[in-house]
Amino acid sequence: MKKIIDKYNAWAHQYDNNINPTRDLDKTVTKESLSNIDFFKVLELGCGSGKNTEWLITKADKLVGLDFSKNMLALARNKITSKKVTFINADINKKWPVNNNSFDLATINLTLEHIEILDHIFNSLFMKLTQSGKCFVCELHPKKQLAGSKAQFEENGTSIVLDVFQHSEQEYIQSAEKAGFNLLVKDDWYDNQKDVPRLISLLFEKPKKKEAWTKNKNNAVQTIGRNSLLLSGSDAAL
Repeated sequence: MKKIIDKYNAWAHQYDNNINPTRDLDKTVTKESLSNIDFFKVLELGCGSGKNTEWLITKADKLVGLDFSKNMLALARNKITSKKVTFINADINKKWPVNNNSFDLATINLTLEHIEILDHIFNSLFMKLTQSGKCFVCELHPKKQLAGSKAQFEENGTSIVLDVFQHSEQEYIQSAEKAGFNLLVKDDWYDNQKDVPRLISLLFEKPKKKEAWTKNKNNAVQTIGRNSLLLSGSDAAL
């Protein structure tokens, strides 16, 4: 993780200005995906230079942005001076310095490709959100990764490639659902290269307790049913 942090710190001084179709499409996707959703308290993971923060606070009353790069956060703080926003330098692989049940929206953009174990992230997100809270994920599309695309930038004529982990679409969904989320929407997003989608976005919801209880109850009934069938089969064999 230290190598990734160091590279983002080195990238920070040019991040907002260099040619980056992934960054630009991510901003568009975030706006289009969340424009019709009401939210008031936002937890923004991997907020970086504040590229999405600027729009999010046009709708939110409060936003907390976490990022592991001090240099990226310096950009964000210079760009965004609203009292509604708090930026915190934190590694989301560890315990997050925010309270549970405190946000009605969490966003994580172009960040999970740098995270090896997804379960900690989605479990933590679930705890931080209020009931019916939404979790929005936007990442480089798995198909784009398989085609060889990686986060990278040039420094003094040298290409700097960041370490990434490949996660399938199902890995994102299964990890989120295991934490307790329900998937609401999944979209593939294309740019000028129409053959392979550049980004994937997923919108999850933390269900109300009654909904979660009903879901668990149904799972239990299905499990009991399967066990009953197995028992009947064993009896028949005897």
